[in-house]
Amino acid sequence: MLHTADKPPHHQLSEALESGRFRQIQQMLNQTLLPADVAHLLESSPPKQRQLLWNLLDSDLEGEVLQYLGDDIQADFLSQMDTQELLAVTSALDDDDVADLMQQLPSAVVQEVLNSMDNQDRERLETVLSYPEDTAGGLMTTDFVTIRPDITVDTALRYLRRHQELPEMTDSLLIVSRKGRYIGLLPLTRMLVSDPDSTVREVMITGTDPIPADMPDAEVAQLFERHDLVSAPVVDEHNQLLGRITIDDVVDVIREDADHSLMSMAGLDEDEDTFAPVLRTTRRRALWLGINLLTAFIASAVIGLFEETIEKVVALAVLMPIVASMGGIAGSQALTLVIRGMALGHVERSNAAWLINRELVVGTLNGLLWALVVAAAAVLWFNDLTIGLLIALALIINLVVAALAGTALPLVLRAWGIDPALAGGVLLTTITDVVGFLAFLGLATLFYA
Repeated sequence: MLHTADKPPHHQLSEALESGRFRQIQQMLNQTLLPADVAHLLESSPPKQRQLLWNLLDSDLEGEVLQYLGDDIQADFLSQMDTQELLAVTSALDDDDVADLMQQLPSAVVQEVLNSMDNQDRERLETVLSYPEDTAGGLMTTDFVTIRPDITVDTALRYLRRHQELPEMTDSLLIVSRKGRYIGLLPLTRMLVSDPDSTVREVMITGTDPIPADMPDAEVAQLFERHDLVSAPVVDEHNQLLGRITIDDVVDVIREDADHSLMSMAGLDEDEDTFAPVLRTTRRRALWLGINLLTAFIASAVIGLFEETIEKVVALAVLMPIVASMGGIAGSQALTLVIRGMALGHVERSNAAWLINRELVVGTLNGLLWALVVAAAAVLWFNDLTIGLLIALALIINLVVAALAGTALPLVLRAWGIDPALAGGVLLTTITDVVGFLAFLGLATLFYA
């Protein structure tokens, strides 16, 4: 049997809530658990329990917890605060985290908060807010340490010792000119083992390109992964140093992109609250269900064109789902592969033709293989060679079309500026259903007419 101390925090909290031990809950939230763990507990709680936990949280911890919450829950809590509370919540956060919270507020409230800040904090935050949140400029923090290239390493070390603490994730010092232009960087590890009398210019690294402020966050994540970066400088179009991006923010981007791809395939937002109220959840899902209903009507209309043929040969109605299902699975495999390749930066216009040709060959080979298997099963089941031939031909056609559609759809949708993860699945299902039914029932009409 687990003792109370051995149980997971959410189990301990549930027991404490049931028994009304609010002092124990308050102690856990404010003294025992890390802010990220408190955020996880809030996201794992139904609305009433979540609000109770939030009310028990000390105000000086609210900002740290908020930055780990999803957008939906952030917006709910932020909407309950006035300007002074918002200032108190954001006072201890980095400017990039404050900018993320500001994205959840109406523009009038954001301006009110900005006007309440001192000039230095306001300018730094406005710099981050001036860039879209899904770019390097929106990700960056303006909290960093810069030095000039003409000082000695010893002078740089003495300058660092004057700081009470360094910004989080500081692995390098950023080298700038007198006008603030980025020149290079000096890793702390290199500085510590360099001759104290050497100049920074002699030991700094100049071969690492800074990140443009307008670079999409997905490309930033790929750079960090490819080069094993902990932090990287961000510059504007004039090479003026604006800030730096740190690995903790990149990890958030990677997680959000993964959530986006998974949730978008079901028509949901990546920040969807698991315990959102009934009406909000119903409203969000209703639109996607309506879109799917429309595609289902299209497939049903195709079946309706061959009503007389189905009445003559009942076996067609039994075997129809096999053709559509096999096509759907084959198309989904290709679709998922291409969307993943696009997310990783592997699939470009230059290699798209090779990928399409490969998937067509794979679709044809799989079509031939499974057409033989299904045809043999259909002949044994219904004792009809014609049925076996029909379903074999329909399977080959649908698997080839599914491979083509699954590979080409993401490329076409991206070219049109549409998220492939959001629209690809619905379009693919419609294509494979319509082509599968049309091929199978159309061929049957020709043979049995």
